[in-house]
Amino acid sequence: MPQQSTEILAATAGGIARAAQLLREGRLVSFPTETVYGLGADARQGEAVAAIYEAKGRPSFNPLIAHVHSAGAARRYVQWNDVAEQLAAAFWPGPLTLVLPLREGHGISPLVTAGLDTLGIRVPAHPTGQALLSELDGPVAAPSANPSGKISPTTAAHVIAGLDGRIAAILDDGACGVGLESTIIGLAGPEVMLLRPGGLAAEEIETVLGRKLVQRDAHDPLTAPGQLLSHYAPGAPVRLNAEAPGEGELFLGFGPVECDLNLSESGDLAEAAANLFGHLHRLDALGRPIAVAPVPEHGLGEAINDRLHRAAAPRD
Repeated sequence: MPQQSTEILAATAGGIARAAQLLREGRLVSFPTETVYGLGADARQGEAVAAIYEAKGRPSFNPLIAHVHSAGAARRYVQWNDVAEQLAAAFWPGPLTLVLPLREGHGISPLVTAGLDTLGIRVPAHPTGQALLSELDGPVAAPSANPSGKISPTTAAHVIAGLDGRIAAILDDGACGVGLESTIIGLAGPEVMLLRPGGLAAEEIETVLGRKLVQRDAHDPLTAPGQLLSHYAPGAPVRLNAEAPGEGELFLGFGPVECDLNLSESGDLAEAAANLFGHLHRLDALGRPIAVAPVPEHGLGEAINDRLHRAAAPRD
C-alpha cells in the first residue's frame, strides 16, 4: 500500500478532534482502549474498513467489532433487547462485546460483519477512546493496531514500530493496561451464548443474569471475531476465474468488463473489498449460478480470493 506520513496526536481536545476528522475522511487512526491500541476506521465506510485489512496484512475478512461511545449509540445499529440492556448497564464501558442482529437502516459496511446479519459491538472504557468515539459520534471498526500475527500493541511506540507510514495517525495516550481481548456474548438467538472468553469473566456475567451461559458448540455457525472464518455460502453454485458467464449464470466482474455487478470497474482492490459481500448477497437473491471474474492475488486481492474460494467450496 502507498506510504503516508503518520501523525502522532496528543490526547488533547485538538488531537481528538483531528483524529475524528481523519476518521470522517475515511482514514485509519490508531487509538487506545483499556486493553490495547485499536486500528480504527469509520465502520460505515467500506473502503476505509478495507484499508484496515490492507494495513495489517490481515489474510482474510473476519468480522470486526464496532466500537461506540454509549449503549444509546449501539441501539442505532443493532436490535436491542432486555438482556443487552441488562449486560450493558452492568458492564459498559468495559471489555464486553455483544453480538446482536443488525437493525434496518444500520449503515454498517458488510465488510465489518463479514457478510453476516449480526454485529459485534462494544463501549470501551478508556477515556481517550471514549472521547474520540463521542467526537465522531459514529461506529468505529477496530482490531488491534499491529501487523497481522504480531504482538498486540499497548503503547503508541508499538503501533509506530508496526504501522508507521501505513496509517494516517496515532492518538497517543501512553500505555494501556495490558489485558485480554473483550469477552463476546451472542444475543442473536434464543440462548445467551459465550462466543469468546475474554477480559470479563463468564462467572460475572452469569451472576448478573442469574443463569448459566450456553457454551458455543464447535459446529455452531460462526458469528464473531475470534472464531474461525465464517463460511459464506450462496444458495447457487459459484464459479471462479471466469472470463465470461456461462449460460444461465450471473457475472460478478472486476475491471472493465461487461457484467451484472462489478466489484470495481477501475480495478481498485479496496473498492472491490468494500463491495464484495453486498454484491454477493444481491446476486444470490436472484437465485442463479454466479460466475466471478479473476481478481489479482496481491494485496487485498489475497483476502478477496480467500472469501471467494470459501463461497465456491463444494458443500452438501
